[in-house]
Amino acid sequence: MQSSELASLTGVSTDTLRHYERLGLLPKPPRTNGGYRDYPPHSLDRVRLIRRALSIGFSLPELTTILEMRDRGEVPCRRVRAMAESKLDQVKQQIENLMEMRNRLEAMLEHWDVKLARTRRGQLARLLEDLPQGDRGKGLRRPFTKKIRKESRP
Repeated sequence: MQSSELASLTGVSTDTLRHYERLGLLPKPPRTNGGYRDYPPHSLDRVRLIRRALSIGFSLPELTTILEMRDRGEVPCRRVRAMAESKLDQVKQQIENLMEMRNRLEAMLEHWDVKLARTRRGQLARLLEDLPQGDRGKGLRRPFTKKIRKESRP
């Protein structure tokens, strides 16, 4: 099948197919007399496999290594499983980080609500200046919970 047909069946562009070829993910297909790529039927399964693996977090370089191993007759199954386990650990850590950031944002908003309630209309509350310092790249720190308790008491 030609590039356009394979691209259409797999939901990728012809440029993506050529990129997969350059990386070694997809074997270079023979050419027709007119110079068009003529992909064998198994290319459809290969591109679909690549897309599914990408959708769960495998990278193109990782897939290149795995598929090259398979193409040489090696068995990369345990390696693939270990890689997937590592990806799961990373996702769990990202979820934990996001939950922590959510909690910090909720606390910050509560603190800001108290501050805004004490600020006259038309007066600057300077909310951004109230953001915690330090922890570059770590998101918001947790100074707000103590401030809320202090400010909330009569």
